[in-house]
Amino acid sequence: MSDKDQLKDQRKEIDQIDRQILDLLEKRKSVVQDVQKKKIESQLPVFVAGREEEKTRRFRGMAEERGLDADWAEDFLRMIMASSRAAQSTQKFPRSTDEPKHILFVGGEGGMGRLYRNVAELTGHQVYSIDKGNWYELEEMAPKLDLAIVTVPINVTVDIINRLSNKLDEKTILADFTSNKSEPLQAMLNAHSGPVVGLHPMHGPDVPNLSKQLMVICDGREADEAKWFKEQCVLWGMRVIEADPEKHDHVMNLVQGLRHFVALIHGSFMKEFDLNPHQMLEYSSPVYRAELMMTGRIFAQDAELYADIVFANENRRELLLSFFKHHEQLIEMVKNDDKKGFIKEFEAVTDFFGKFASQALKESGYLINRLADRFS
Repeated sequence: MSDKDQLKDQRKEIDQIDRQILDLLEKRKSVVQDVQKKKIESQLPVFVAGREEEKTRRFRGMAEERGLDADWAEDFLRMIMASSRAAQSTQKFPRSTDEPKHILFVGGEGGMGRLYRNVAELTGHQVYSIDKGNWYELEEMAPKLDLAIVTVPINVTVDIINRLSNKLDEKTILADFTSNKSEPLQAMLNAHSGPVVGLHPMHGPDVPNLSKQLMVICDGREADEAKWFKEQCVLWGMRVIEADPEKHDHVMNLVQGLRHFVALIHGSFMKEFDLNPHQMLEYSSPVYRAELMMTGRIFAQDAELYADIVFANENRRELLLSFFKHHEQLIEMVKNDDKKGFIKEFEAVTDFFGKFASQALKESGYLINRLADRFS
């Protein structure tokens, strides 16, 4: 008897169990739809961190009672919950205000503008869009507006803010979506006499939904007037933090400016030495595959966008110059075959990273294993 014949009954049973799992997921989806309706009626957020964490903890315990891998069970549950949040993000959202707000997106035809326009419309707000072709409509819109968000490329943000000067009602909240905060915030304070707030959505326009995404908020003037928008972000399922604009920009110089330039260095070196990424994948460990994917995703996007990010301000450019000067010191190790110097610097950085290194090892290991399992 062949192996196939010997396992026929077991395989048939497994297929039946798989169908039962899908039937239960279909039933769960129906219940989630009822939950969504009640969330909208009761003005409850799409994502509640405490609820998900408590549910995950209990699910892990139930898995252990059944002799199942708790980590695997948590992954399975989190994928189901992510799917549920995504489903809730395709229809209506609860609104943070009794009456709809009138929201203008300046640059509303761009990626971020379209994303937030769509979400705001699904929330029941009255949404307007201004772009290159219909700036003349601003005069008619202006008296109605509760909030105007500038969502245009970094290099024209201040110009657009200045163009809005004296066009908005003094009660309208003026905001921006740029990844720099100090300069745009000051420009808005200069151009507008009413409420001002700086916003930085820490994600791109390609996210499937706003659930669990981060919104950074920098208060400018009359912060309480924008409280409803902060609450709206929470109802969209977002995480919200308030930040000092100078501190925000200092961190972003590293998170965005330096990181993206390092990606250019990596990609440019591969090009110079004809290191084809497809060929490199054939010989890559899961770790390098992850690094290569993070580099490659940048070059699938707009060059001008990343140029604006990298060269956004003088402080960011100064950090890059300091980065190169530091590299000159490290280059000496290579020139001098200084293995001891390498070890000394490596250990110094290890001490600097402290407990974060262990956290990074654990989290990156998880990502790498999932990536290898899914795409290898």
